[in-house]
Amino acid sequence: MLCDVAQIQFRKATLQDVAELLQIDSVVAHDLARAQQIEQWVKQQYCEVLLLNAKISAYAVLHHHFFDQAFIEMLMVKQSLRGQGLGLKFIEHFKVIYHDVKLFTSSNASNLAMQSLLSSAGFQASGQIENLDLDDPELIFYHPVLGA
Repeated sequence: MLCDVAQIQFRKATLQDVAELLQIDSVVAHDLARAQQIEQWVKQQYCEVLLLNAKISAYAVLHHHFFDQAFIEMLMVKQSLRGQGLGLKFIEHFKVIYHDVKLFTSSNASNLAMQSLLSSAGFQASGQIENLDLDDPELIFYHPVLGA
């Protein structure tokens, strides 16, 4: 795995990072509202970036709007670096920061790669929400409090 030998750092995203985040995000090309959403996440300080050898290679958004629980709303890895373990590194980072709370996140039922990542990271199924996307339920996952 690439990330086993690379230098990885995490930090809060800044407005100067937005252009790079737009390039990483695979949804922006067909959903222009995503660009505004990314900028809002950054302004609200919900967005963190993963630096791989000093270059932004992934971003994630974590907030507490999901029933006052820590919720990873977005995890996006640069297309060319997917499958290298960066998503797992990001989740492990959040697990260290939020070791004393449950972590929640979600994935479309069709996103098997994300579900596999969440399973590898120790997340458990916690339900689903119908009718957000046509014929593609949103699956909810949680990671229990570490050490509980």
